[in-house]
Amino acid sequence: MATVDDDDVLDDDQLDVLLNFPPDIQEVIEQILPSDDPLDRADFNPIDYINTLFPTEQSLVNIDDVVGKMRMKIRKLDDEIRSVVRGQTNAGEDGRLALEEAQRAIQELFSKIKEIKDKADKSEEMVKEITRDIKQLDHAKKNLTSSITTLNHLHMLVGGVDSLSNLSKRRQYGEVANLLQGVQNVLEHFQKYMEIPQIKELADRVKSIQSDLGSQILADFEEAFQGAGAKYGPSNQRQLKEACLVVDVLDSKVKKDLLAWFVKLQLSEYLVLFGEKEEVAWLDKIDRRYAWIKRTLVDFEEKFGPLFPEAWEVSERICIEFCNLTRSELSRIMGRRTHEIDVKLLLFAIQRTTNFEALIAKRFTGVTLNEAQSGKVANPQTQSSNPFVESTNPFETESEEEMSSSEESKEPLKQAGSPFTGIISKCFEQHLNIYIDSQDKNLAELINRFLEDLRQQGTPRMETEESSNVLPSCADLFVFYKKCMVQCSQLSTGKPMIDLTRTFQKYLREYANRVLLNNLPKASNQSGGISSASGLIQSILKEGEVTKFTEEEQCRICSILCTAEYCMETSQQLEEKLKEKVNPSLSNQIDMNSEQDTFHNVISNCIQLLVQDLETACEPALTAMSKMSWSSVESVGDQSGYISALTGHLKQNLPVIRDNLASSRKFFTQFCLKFANSFIPKFISHLFKCKNISTVAAEQLLLDTHSLKTILLDLPSLGSQVVRKAPTSYTKIVVKGMTRAEHILKVVMSPHTDQHRFVESYYRMLSDSDLNEFQKVLEMKGLRRSEQSNILEIYRAKMPVSAAAGSTHSDTNQNSALQTQNSEQESSRIRKLERLIKKRL
Repeated sequence: MATVDDDDVLDDDQLDVLLNFPPDIQEVIEQILPSDDPLDRADFNPIDYINTLFPTEQSLVNIDDVVGKMRMKIRKLDDEIRSVVRGQTNAGEDGRLALEEAQRAIQELFSKIKEIKDKADKSEEMVKEITRDIKQLDHAKKNLTSSITTLNHLHMLVGGVDSLSNLSKRRQYGEVANLLQGVQNVLEHFQKYMEIPQIKELADRVKSIQSDLGSQILADFEEAFQGAGAKYGPSNQRQLKEACLVVDVLDSKVKKDLLAWFVKLQLSEYLVLFGEKEEVAWLDKIDRRYAWIKRTLVDFEEKFGPLFPEAWEVSERICIEFCNLTRSELSRIMGRRTHEIDVKLLLFAIQRTTNFEALIAKRFTGVTLNEAQSGKVANPQTQSSNPFVESTNPFETESEEEMSSSEESKEPLKQAGSPFTGIISKCFEQHLNIYIDSQDKNLAELINRFLEDLRQQGTPRMETEESSNVLPSCADLFVFYKKCMVQCSQLSTGKPMIDLTRTFQKYLREYANRVLLNNLPKASNQSGGISSASGLIQSILKEGEVTKFTEEEQCRICSILCTAEYCMETSQQLEEKLKEKVNPSLSNQIDMNSEQDTFHNVISNCIQLLVQDLETACEPALTAMSKMSWSSVESVGDQSGYISALTGHLKQNLPVIRDNLASSRKFFTQFCLKFANSFIPKFISHLFKCKNISTVAAEQLLLDTHSLKTILLDLPSLGSQVVRKAPTSYTKIVVKGMTRAEHILKVVMSPHTDQHRFVESYYRMLSDSDLNEFQKVLEMKGLRRSEQSNILEIYRAKMPVSAAAGSTHSDTNQNSALQTQNSEQESSRIRKLERLIKKRL
């Protein structure tokens, strides 16, 4: 192997400095000089590299050749480094020379730029000298043109004022209209010269002529139309028509005064004919008012229609003034004769008035009404159809009676967007309390009629699951509500709507309490108990009264429940529609949550009655179970008679309830949940009353309990041709409750000879139990007092240990497995019983 010179060898520290670069520098080097050579890698490992060159001992034979190649590569690299270093030395000198050259070029460029700027300044001065004379000529031309134009305008103004004065005196209004507009336009050009006395004098003359024209034209109209010697006819019709053109040019006050005088003149007869003391002024003859204005407008159009420009809308102005006068007069008359107004007369007047408003809304556009007047008009009601969305409520279609009442009664709604809506009829709003009081009386009579119908007809029987089980009176009530709401919204969307809502709420509560709650069946003295279980045992309520509802009474309860559900949902929709129709600023005063809660309480009472009735009917069978002599049971047979009685009773009553609640599935489910929550604890309570239960008797009870559990799991679809899966929430309640009953019986079955094992078995199956229940289990087994005392002491001693064990579920499962293995006899009996149950099922 060849030797290496000392000069070529570097120590480790020098190598680290030369070869280890920072990561960012190393990354740049790899981007500029990419290489696949292992010697160029930053993480070069000489040992791995040597192992690559000499993988075996035989490869060491070529070590001299490899070292020679390395030396040649090193010399080549040294030459490259040397040439690069020398090149960098020459590059520095070249850079310095290039910099000096660039500086010289910049100085030359700067001097040239300065020279160009100086020449540009001189050129600008030369241009200014050339254009100075041109600018002076331009200013002279502009001033001369302005002077000529002003003189022309002045000449036109002076001539126009003189001509205007002469034409006005001769009443040549056609020429005056054209000339006056031109004079006004010319006068606008002299606004900045008003300080000149001559100009101001001309302007004052124009104003004087305008004032004189206004007075002269108004006098001409008065002479033509007013008094016994009115001169209006073909001779002056053209002159007055041209005078209207002059009025259009004059100040707007002249036009306003002329129209106000003319409208007042046209309505002067109306004020006399329909004065307060006149018989035709009262509401029962309100049609005559509207007939008079119709005739007046027709006569006006025929006689004076061509006289006034169309843009003046004189007919509309007459009609609007008539509406304002009528509203004021009706308000005054009704205020003095309030005691004479009844609801029939009020609705007659309102209907005729709204029909008239709809008529003028079709005829006129309302352009002459200002924003303040249109802002006071009642809010538009654009919908006259069903106020509810659901097709199940009575608001989907109008009744035949309402449809055939009058097509004219719907016109106000079609034209509700017009500014004429309410222009007269809003005077009736302060008297709508009469209408509200009348609807209050009608609703009171309606509720009484509902009660009478219920007493006479009873509750209709359900025939199919698809049939509706809602009382007909409920639909009638909401149809009446809808009719009142639509009618009142046509009259007002303000406070009367709020008062009507309060009336609705009052009678919704009345309906819930008097029609629904008061008609729920009361406790009957006829017992429908299960004779097969115990013929002598009667059904006992919590208060001690005997009750059992007949099938008809059950149907009535279900019908009232469905009706309450319908009322609850429809009341919410009624609230939404009332908020849509009332003034938005009052919508927050409409709230029917309390009424919906009232109907929800009716539903809860119905469900509670059904649950209580079903429980009470099951009571004899449970009592029979607790009074049986279980100590005399010698063998396990078929299910006991009380279970058959319970099953028969459930199969008899559940289909009736389910079919009658077909339209309220969620409340039928709620009924099942409440029944399970109430019946299962009662069953366990009666189970604790069974005494002296032998092992065989416990097996029989366990068989009965499993049969009852199966029946309860199928309860929602019991007796139904369509089998539906019970809700998960219901299944959980039944499984949890009945499994607890089964565990109680399994504890009773277990032997108590080993008292410690017995207590452990109880803890394992009934970990959430207490001392009271444990003592009841001991009494079920029929143990003597001494035996109970010993076992109770063990139980008390085990209680903390059991609580701790209950916190770790896995340990409990392990202990359960061990205890099961140790009680072979108990396990044998339970398995035998389970096989018997499976065989029966």
